[in-house]
Amino acid sequence: MAFATAFLPRIITSVGVPKPLNFLHFIAVPFACILAISQSKSKDPKQINISWLVIGGLLVYLTIMTASALINQAGIINLVVDYLLKVEPFLLLLAITSIPLSIQSYEFIRKWLIRFCFTHIFLIYSQYFLFIVLGRHPKAGNPDYVQGIFYESGSGHVVGASVGLTFGLYYFFFAKAAPTWMRISVLFATFWGMLLADAKQVLFTFIIAGGILFLSKTKDIIETLKYLIPGLILGVIFLWCVQNVPAFGAFNTWMRPEIYGSDGEATLLKMASLRIIPTFYESPLNMFLGLGPGHTVGRLGGWMLREYEDLLAPLGSSIHPASGAVWGAVGESWLGDQSSMFSPLFGWAGIWGDTGLFGLLSYLFLYMLVFFYLCRDDFSKFCWLTVFAHGLIFSQMEEPGFMLFIIMIIGLQWQHKRISELHLKDLQYSAYSRNY
Repeated sequence: MAFATAFLPRIITSVGVPKPLNFLHFIAVPFACILAISQSKSKDPKQINISWLVIGGLLVYLTIMTASALINQAGIINLVVDYLLKVEPFLLLLAITSIPLSIQSYEFIRKWLIRFCFTHIFLIYSQYFLFIVLGRHPKAGNPDYVQGIFYESGSGHVVGASVGLTFGLYYFFFAKAAPTWMRISVLFATFWGMLLADAKQVLFTFIIAGGILFLSKTKDIIETLKYLIPGLILGVIFLWCVQNVPAFGAFNTWMRPEIYGSDGEATLLKMASLRIIPTFYESPLNMFLGLGPGHTVGRLGGWMLREYEDLLAPLGSSIHPASGAVWGAVGESWLGDQSSMFSPLFGWAGIWGDTGLFGLLSYLFLYMLVFFYLCRDDFSKFCWLTVFAHGLIFSQMEEPGFMLFIIMIIGLQWQHKRISELHLKDLQYSAYSRNY
């Protein structure tokens, strides 16, 4: 239920439901976490220690963000919303891993996650047919509005394609009870949906994640070859498609060497926030604690404070000129509206800008805890690494629907591993035969 409050609101509000529904997950996720921890009967010392490490990391991050808000006179609502945007994924993962799910509960949750994702894929193709083929949209022909469940959200086509393709891989590898042809068809449908939405940066994040995962396997020659050979084959096929298949032509947007380099327009625009934000420092503390939650280029400061001004302003929200200055740099660049790949408003820059070096390091600590202790298999690690990669491009690591979806995948894989280790049952992934 907590996951659904973040995954479904965009499509629901698009039919007229009031926009405050988009904030319901800020209540549902912490409540689910508190409820799960209070009812947890786990006696596994390793799990308990990991949970306490995560809780400790969350408290440290809250302390740093509070200090940043105080020295920069940020609104209390800035602190609350920005903190929840950043830590919701960790709260949900705590909830999932704190309760030893039964096989029936595990399969029930997984069944509904799969159903949500199939609905999402159906909506992607329906929107393409309506908006692109039939032209039934105010901005007909613009693939940015092919967003699936995330319809009418900022950069929803990228979020939708990320969720879709991640699900396609999950279904392909783990829906063992489904026929091979169906698993391949679902994977192809999600990949083609990414192309229809012109969300090419999604593939780039997958390449980064796969590359980092590959490097982590280089100590084992067999494991290295297992990743290297398919990667090289797929790379050659992809490069051929970019040059010869019209559907892949959008990737040529990046194939311009002159925009890169130290003085290239792409480099200058991407690094704009790193140059502009320090010009607003008023004391040495800003280097370590930033300019305050919601005051720079995170999702809150970059978009939400203005998009939801009628709701947040009466609650005392504060806006800092740093975010406006970075947006000014976007407007002045001819690349500013070409692709979010070149945007200076991206996740890791937002964490650093809002909470400084201390905030960035504490968030990285939480990130690494999940990677090393809660990602129980390579697929979970790959999914979590795509979050890292998205954080280098745009604000997707603060998109609740995407982040909580990734956490659901990681949490379900964690629970599956736990059940298997307990030898409760020879559990088979049954996304086809038992889940429908």
